[in-house]
Amino acid sequence: MAHAAHAKVLPADLSAPAFVNAWRARALMIAVLFTVVAVVLAFLDGSVDHVFRAWVVGLVLTFGFSCGGLLLLMLQYVTGGKWGLLLRRPLEAMSRTLPLVFIYWLALGLMLKRLYMWANPQMADDNFKAGLIDSWQLGTIKHAIEWKHPMLNVGAYWIAGLICFAIWGWYTWRLNTLSLKREADSPVNTPYWIKKFENISGFGIVVYSLTMTAMVIYWVMSMDVTWYSSVYGLLFLVGQAYQTMALALITTLALSKAEPIKTILRVTEQYDLGKFTFAFVMLNMYLAFAQFLIIWSGNLPEEIPWYMDRINGHWGVIATLDFMFHWLIPFSLLLSKDIKKNKGRLIKVAQWMIFAKFVDLCWLVEPNFKDAARNLHFSWGILEYIAVPVAMTALWVAYYCTNLKSRPLVQTNDPHLAEILEPEHAHA
Repeated sequence: MAHAAHAKVLPADLSAPAFVNAWRARALMIAVLFTVVAVVLAFLDGSVDHVFRAWVVGLVLTFGFSCGGLLLLMLQYVTGGKWGLLLRRPLEAMSRTLPLVFIYWLALGLMLKRLYMWANPQMADDNFKAGLIDSWQLGTIKHAIEWKHPMLNVGAYWIAGLICFAIWGWYTWRLNTLSLKREADSPVNTPYWIKKFENISGFGIVVYSLTMTAMVIYWVMSMDVTWYSSVYGLLFLVGQAYQTMALALITTLALSKAEPIKTILRVTEQYDLGKFTFAFVMLNMYLAFAQFLIIWSGNLPEEIPWYMDRINGHWGVIATLDFMFHWLIPFSLLLSKDIKKNKGRLIKVAQWMIFAKFVDLCWLVEPNFKDAARNLHFSWGILEYIAVPVAMTALWVAYYCTNLKSRPLVQTNDPHLAEILEPEHAHA
């Protein structure tokens, strides 16, 4: 006997549910609250130096969500998996937050001489006079600044940044515009649109990988002008996929409490998204450990200090927590089939992943400064690493929710729609 099974039907209204407005309002309140906290902490610390440093963390974190959304959107168009139907609108909404990230970047440009020795070589002399570096380190820093000057200079920072943001903006505009055109077109032309998106996105992934690498070199790696890593850009690329998948999971699972996502999110696809996230956790772990192992085994004086700055002077505690938070805990939890099939638990794992990414960025940024290298110590200023990124990210989330509300959550002109509307266990 065959079991009669009927496909589910999408509701007439495919827009985001009303509670997305509550998300936006809550995010704005958090942004205002933590902005006030950041101002108070700067007053107590008597300096804005940590505000500027924490700004880099907030910029890189929100940039990871915004352009990470663009990256995964292009990856989905190239692979053509079912997961794209569930995540396409959230990923598009993330990519359209690029204007806010651009504003954050413009603000960083005003802080260059307080953050980067290549923008203000006097910082090296000041550190030497303060006893934070010795004469050998001072000579090494000045040599590196002179050698890398063709790339690491204020003019190149602005030119490269404007070019990169223009490229990312074009891809964001192009993919989002074509998505609406595809939706309005006849299903008969679906093969044409699939091929068009593949052609744009395949080359786009390569272009994005190169431009993103250039920016993270300017924003983060060049804080220590003497250090370099050949895998640095790839680490950030995978890290963006790591945090973006976590946010996309949170968004989709939270939206599934109401229509239209409630209709199309089956346990099968939820489980697949959990496995996809697990893959990025493993790749992220592999690349980070590979960089550490190669540099540590090489034991070269121009490479090893970067890790020594992040292990000695109590930073080893943060490094250990980073390993546990960023990789060990998500890896262990996502091994479980039950967790990947449980919405509430999967959301908690994804939230933990975003928190772990934030901790990792703080560990990458703060030890670049000689007063903090091999010297983890408490100050009011160090708390800016919580206040400033939270305020910036909360404002970004509010903008993300605004974009999420601007389009239907389900793209009906998709070849996977009929399949995903089939009952979970339909069989003959």
